[in-house]
Amino acid sequence: MSVYTVHQPPARTTDPLPAAERTVFVRDGFSFWAFLWAPLWMLWHRMWVVLLGYVVLTAIFIWILVALGASRAALAVVGLFISLLVGLESSTLRRLSLRRRGWTNVGVISGNDLEDAERRFFGAWVGTPRPQSPAASAPPPAATQTARSPQGQDVIGLFPEPGGRP
Repeated sequence: MSVYTVHQPPARTTDPLPAAERTVFVRDGFSFWAFLWAPLWMLWHRMWVVLLGYVVLTAIFIWILVALGASRAALAVVGLFISLLVGLESSTLRRLSLRRRGWTNVGVISGNDLEDAERRFFGAWVGTPRPQSPAASAPPPAATQTARSPQGQDVIGLFPEPGGRP
C-alpha cells in the first residue's frame, strides 16, 4: 500500500467543491521519473525554485570536481548520487513547493494506488461536515468535566463495579 499526502490549493471562494477538483495527492517514496529525468520531472510539476536550486548545486559540484581534477568516472558517480537523492526526496521537494505556493496539507491517506487513495479520501471528506470558517466551529470541550457517579454502569475494566475485588 502506498501512502499519500493530500494538498488543497489556496481558497478562492467559500465553496470547497472547486478546490476538490484541484486537490493534489503526493505519493510518499522513491520516484523513478525524478531519478531518471530530474529537470524534466521538476518542470512537469512546475517546481521552478527547486529546478533552479538543482541546476545551481549540480553546477557547483561539477565545477569543484573539475577544479580538483576528478575523472569522468567520478563526475558520473556524483551525478548518479545527485539523481538518486532527487529520486529519494522527490515527494518532499514536491510538498515543499506546494507549501511555498500556499497549498495546505489536509491529510494523509493510504491506498493500493492513486485511484484507491482518492476514493478513500473523498469518501471520508464528503461524509464529514466541514465548517466554513474557524470561527464557525464548535469550541473545544471544557477541561474540567463533572465526574460520573460511581454507581453508574459505565465502568471499564475487569471488574463489574468500582473498587470491586475478584
